[in-house]
Parts: sequence; structure tokens; C-alpha cells
Amino acid sequence: MKIKNRKLSYEEVCALPKEPHVKPKKPTMPYRTLLKLVGAGDLKATNFKLTTEGMERLAADEPALFLMNHSSFIDLKIAANILYPRPFNIVCTSDGFVGKSGLMHNLGCIPTKKFITDTTLVRDLLYTVKDLKSSILMYPEASYTFDGTATPLPDSLGKLLKMLKVPVVMIKTEGAFLRDPLYNMLQLRKVNVSAKMTYVLSPEDIKEKKPEELNAILKELFTFDNFRTQQERGIKVTEAFRADGLNRVLYKCHSCGKEGDMEGKGTHLCCHNCGKTWELTEDGFLKAEDGKDIFTHVPDWYAWERESVRNELLDGTYSLDIPVTIRMLVDTKCVYTVGEGRLTHTTDGFTLTGCDGKLNYHHTPAMSYSLYSDYFWYELGDMICIGDNDALYYCFPKEGGDVVAKTRLAAEELFRIRTSEKSMRKKSE
Repeated sequence: MKIKNRKLSYEEVCALPKEPHVKPKKPTMPYRTLLKLVGAGDLKATNFKLTTEGMERLAADEPALFLMNHSSFIDLKIAANILYPRPFNIVCTSDGFVGKSGLMHNLGCIPTKKFITDTTLVRDLLYTVKDLKSSILMYPEASYTFDGTATPLPDSLGKLLKMLKVPVVMIKTEGAFLRDPLYNMLQLRKVNVSAKMTYVLSPEDIKEKKPEELNAILKELFTFDNFRTQQERGIKVTEAFRADGLNRVLYKCHSCGKEGDMEGKGTHLCCHNCGKTWELTEDGFLKAEDGKDIFTHVPDWYAWERESVRNELLDGTYSLDIPVTIRMLVDTKCVYTVGEGRLTHTTDGFTLTGCDGKLNYHHTPAMSYSLYSDYFWYELGDMICIGDNDALYYCFPKEGGDVVAKTRLAAEELFRIRTSEKSMRKKSE
């Protein structure tokens, strides 16, 4: 899938008029049916099956908050099928509206900027359940999982549940990640997909619990490991391209410690610095060709990379400084290519400069608990996005080396470090 892209100068983009806010629309039956039909072919191809638990507690006309884990694009197709004919509005990233704003609003989509404080979104969600009497579908992880495990949830989620005062239902998929992991360059695998829909919290449950307690419940719900599930259930991924792009996740060699020299190709992952090679087996294990295994599990390797990044942040050695192509999003007409620049990331946060010295944007560590980053974003390339409510800056690294995953890990760990430091200061006062 591609996105409408136009080249303008930075000054021209900054001068564009701001689009007026559009209130959420309750999708009509024809649009709900259209959304269901669009995904029917993929669900049939994956032998999709649904199981439910406690769903008799939810009335057919009762608005609810549906929380769903986020593995691949088939997630929306699953939701459209299993929630039909119930009306529901979908919280989705604002760049999904580019070039098709009218259609997206009619489908019930509500735009938001990922990992940015968005008070407008909260008002839109309250309007959806209270005035439209429509349900909400939300992917609280906000971004696709890189390694097949859960990504961080916002601490504000418990407070949101208290404000909405509607039942909470969890939709957890299995097989969606194995069929189309983000790193694998949109190459679909022949894997069965299923989902379980569970009634989790009633309005009375939510009223009785504190936001922190609700957050703990949701964190437990969003605990999963797709590679582990594959291994335990003996699910085979036999495609010869299953390791293509795995270096985007496993960017650091745990044998020699070198970053940026890993390559995932075919069924193997190799380090071009030390020459060590691993096979990604059909049942989801990593197998070292020299027989000396340290990590046989992709998420374990990824967790080691996270810890390595955290140590760099703590000892002051972490830094990112790369040339990038810069694209901006300020409206839903298109994404604007505004020029070249440099993106740096340190313990002080992100700084983006460029466009012949006209752009100088700083993004502090406290502004985002995670980072909007993506592989092969709309077929334009791997991407890191920062910004605020005025503009989003999509940065596409121009040089080799896989920096997207490490930068997301660094942003998440830096936020945790700063939050912990702030908490300790409050306790000492």
C-alpha cells in the first residue's frame, strides 16, 4: 500500500492552512458491510476461527471499548468480521487518512497522532460512546510488534477506562504475526489465524478499581509471545523467505557485538563482521550453524538488545546521528517531502535539523513513552517519526545499518529512566 506524496519546501508546508477538526461519525450499515467484505478473502485464506468468553454479558446495542493486540494489517479485517453488525469507531493513525479522509471518516475512523498527548482524541472517544452510542476499537499498543511480543501500553489507559464508563472487551489474535511479521517486507506466509474475544471488565468493575489496578489488568492481558506460541504448538512456517529482513529486529550480533552488519536473507541470519550464521527454523527457533547457541529465541535476543541500549543510556555512550530524508504531515491531503537533514538522539531527546537550516525541532524524552517507527512505511522505506500536534516529521535514514528498532528501544528505555528519576525525586522531597 502506498501513500500520496508531494514535494514542497519547508516554508510552503508551514504556511498551509490547518484542517478543521471533524467529529467522529457513526458508520452506517453499508460502510460496516463494506469493511467486513474487504477482509473476507484474507480470513478465508487463513482458515480464520473465533472463540468467545463471556460475550453474553454485552448487549447487542451496548457501546463497549474493544482492545486488540496489534500484529499486522489483518487485525482490522478480523475486527470488522467478528464485530459485525455492531457499529464501532476505529482509533487509527492520522497518516491513514491521507488522500482518503472522507472515506475514513465514513468508515468510523478516528485519527490520532501516535505517542503524542492528544486531548482531542479523548473528547472524540467520549463523544463516540455517549452521543453516537457507538463502540470503539483501539489498538492500545499503537504500533505493530517488532519481535512478536507486546509493546508498552500508555499509563493513561486506566484513566481513559474510568472516563468512558463502558465495558471492556479484549480481542487477542494468534497467527496474525506469524502470517505477516512487520520485518518480513509484506511477504505473506501460509499460516492459520484465530482470535479470542473476551469480556474483561464491566462498568461496575471499572468504577470499583483505581486506574493503576486497571493498568495492571490490561498489562497482563497484553502479555504474549508469538514465537513461543509457534514453538509450543508446532506451527510450521515453511516459506523460504521467512528470515528476510530479520536484521531489522536483530540488528546487533550477540557473538561479536557489532551493530549494522546483520543480514536476514532466505532462511538465515548472518553477521558480515564475524561471519556467524543462524537458521530461523520452520518452527521458529534460531539455530547457530556452528552449534554454539546463545539465543535460540528471537524475543530473548531482542530483550538483550534492549538491555544493551539501556546500559548505553545509563553510562552515557548512547547516541544516534544520521542523515535523513524528511517528510511532513500537517493535513490529510498528502505527505510532503521537504528536504534533507540530520536526526540526532541522545539522553536529551531527539533533535531534527535540515531544510537548509530552516528546520530545528526538538523532542524531549518525556514527550513520548514510545516511538512511532516502522519498516517499509507505505513502501517508502524504514522510518522514524517524531513531532507534536502541529506537525509530524517522518525521518527516513539515508545510510545503511538498521537503526529503527534500536531507536525505538532507546526512546522507550529513556522514558522509563526519566520517569523513575522523577518518581525518586518526588519521594525524597
